[in-house]
Amino acid sequence: MPLTDLMPTHSDILTACGLSEATTSAGSLNVYTPVDGSLIASLATHSVADAEAQIAAAKEAFKSWRLVPAPRRGELVRLLGEELRREKENLGRLVTLECGKIYQEGLGEVQEMIDICDFAVGLSRQLYGLTIASERPGHAMRETWHPMGTCGVITAFNFPVAPWCWNAALALVCGDPVIWKPSEKTPLTALAVQVICERVMADFGDDAPAGLIQTLVGERELGEALTASKDVALISATGSVPMGQAVARDMSTRLGRTILELGGNNAMIVAPSADLEMALRAIVFSAVGTAGQRCTTLRRLIVHEDIYDALIPRLVKAYQGLPIGDPLVDGSLVGPLIDTEAMTAMARALEQAKTEGGTVHGGGQALGDDFPNAAYVHPSIVEMPTQSAIMHHETFAPILYVVKYKDLDEAIALQNDVPQGLSSCIFSTDVRETETFLSAAGSDCGIANVNIGPSGAEIGGAFGGEKETGGGRESGSDAWKAYMRRQTNTINYSRELPLAQGIKFDI
Repeated sequence: MPLTDLMPTHSDILTACGLSEATTSAGSLNVYTPVDGSLIASLATHSVADAEAQIAAAKEAFKSWRLVPAPRRGELVRLLGEELRREKENLGRLVTLECGKIYQEGLGEVQEMIDICDFAVGLSRQLYGLTIASERPGHAMRETWHPMGTCGVITAFNFPVAPWCWNAALALVCGDPVIWKPSEKTPLTALAVQVICERVMADFGDDAPAGLIQTLVGERELGEALTASKDVALISATGSVPMGQAVARDMSTRLGRTILELGGNNAMIVAPSADLEMALRAIVFSAVGTAGQRCTTLRRLIVHEDIYDALIPRLVKAYQGLPIGDPLVDGSLVGPLIDTEAMTAMARALEQAKTEGGTVHGGGQALGDDFPNAAYVHPSIVEMPTQSAIMHHETFAPILYVVKYKDLDEAIALQNDVPQGLSSCIFSTDVRETETFLSAAGSDCGIANVNIGPSGAEIGGAFGGEKETGGGRESGSDAWKAYMRRQTNTINYSRELPLAQGIKFDI
């Protein structure tokens, strides 16, 4: 049901997304909104036995879903995209209520879900293999792709719905059932999406078997049940580096497949030839969007010494004018951190930066009188004398570290000299600089941009990074291949049996 009230209550938002009071007051998992720190739900959780039952149901669903023609599987995803279009505003508000990003970003996240559904529908008719020339006469070779099995999706609080859809839309058209384990901080959005999926599967008909799309609500042990089961072919996990390491370790014991989307510590190089007006706008959105809680958030700004004094004072002034406030209210550009623990981590990082020679602009709690139980903060710029230890660490908060550089090689070395390798960018109008940045000797990240910030990736390209970011790829391009198994076929249509490599083996 659509919302018409300009300022709906928290309860209105939950109800509009199909979450009844019986659902939101059924258990012991407390869910707090970062908007004001209030309790908005107490959910029933699943047990490890429930997880094992879902895995068994998905295994059974796979037996029939893999036989449904891929374009027909695409029809299910098309219906999902249409339903998401209808529910965009309601679900966008719930994203904002539960994770704290401003409403425009909540809408944008749901739009990503719609976009990947559109992509996957087209993909359902393009799961192409290769025709390969055989060295043997009367033989043909080809490469084919087949459904792989159950896909487990573990998501983080900061993007509570879009990464699930990046995985689920592709997995479903590839023939794989999906089990979703959302962050325990943002389970309501997952339950709302499950409600949508149930409607879609009912409309789709009997070709959608029971157990095709499922959701697990609870703590870490549910994720561990997914990684432990040999009946879960793939785990796609978004979160911290330690979480990803645990997933990789557990999956490696049974040689399971993983897609890992982990830490980011993203940099922008601002060269002497840069359009500073455009760079300024990109810096502010990339560094403070989602209150600095994106994996692609801009965390390190590497500015040429000749333009440093022209850019940084303007940037500090822009930060001072940023409207901080309730993310459900129009005009707010900076919402809250997810919780007070995140605010404490930000304060610790700023103190460490000071001990390492940093000059801090901004930082500290905001709106404490208005929202005493929430975690609103002033975004911070920290001018650093050099790239120090704190800059190698990803603090999930709106902290932007700034350093100077003299030449491009130094800037690229600074950018690459961190454990993470997700996203990167350069602002320059010098084609030699930009092409060097994109070359093998340039950025070592999975994403490298020119004259746009490091955040705001589109679904058409594969999303992911290198080093401690995990190496996984989701969303567009040929990322679909991760959800399928590759098979090489050789067909002998002759009356002879020649062996490869010219081997003779006569009997």
